[in-house]
Amino acid sequence: MNLEFTGWIIAAISALVVGLSKTGLVGIGIVGSIGLTLMLPAKIVTGAILPILIVGDIVAVSMFRRHANWGQLLRIFPWAALGVALGWFMLDKLETHAINRLVGAIVVIIVILQVIREIRGQLEPPKNPLLAGGVGVLAGVSTMIANAAGPVMSVYLLAMKLPKLEFIGTTSWYFLVMNLFKVPFGLNLGIVNWQSLLFDLKLVPFVLLGAFLGKPILERVNQVWFERIALVFAFFSGLRLLLF
Repeated sequence: MNLEFTGWIIAAISALVVGLSKTGLVGIGIVGSIGLTLMLPAKIVTGAILPILIVGDIVAVSMFRRHANWGQLLRIFPWAALGVALGWFMLDKLETHAINRLVGAIVVIIVILQVIREIRGQLEPPKNPLLAGGVGVLAGVSTMIANAAGPVMSVYLLAMKLPKLEFIGTTSWYFLVMNLFKVPFGLNLGIVNWQSLLFDLKLVPFVLLGAFLGKPILERVNQVWFERIALVFAFFSGLRLLLF
């Protein structure tokens, strides 16, 4: 956790970007994760970034808590909890890069399928009752292993045709609950510890700044461009997991 000056600059910018992703620029959080990955080993990043994400989630919930779609959340939460438990098991037993590539491939495929649906004019939300369960497990596994549930949830909620405020409110509650749920697993694996918390404490002001800058950006983006931006970032997030 002892970084050079340049490393701290990159970490601060990454924290700022994470904050922006929570309240405005949906999906850009993967850029923040990449920045921190450049500074720290992959497994350490998973634990080090968790408290930063929770701070951003708390701010986002405080801003958008009334816009959540609880019907969607209650369908996904139990499956996501199962996915976190599976991810906790895999993180200590399996090669992280292999799992990341699998998640990345799935994300890229579902983004392409969503684009095809929109080109064909299939604007109604999918009706398959198994979809929420599959998304929940995948999001739970990917968030535990690489803090990469964002693109999974983005594509799912875009397919559900949620308005942008409802989208942000739903993801805010989802990630706050799931990131808090992940804390005991991180403690068990030793990736959340006093050293990582001290590292996070130095970055909290930048997360807060990013989160408060994100809301006015969201207000200026219309629904069509909001959906396009979210899909683009989801696609590149999947590529990043798949190729790197």
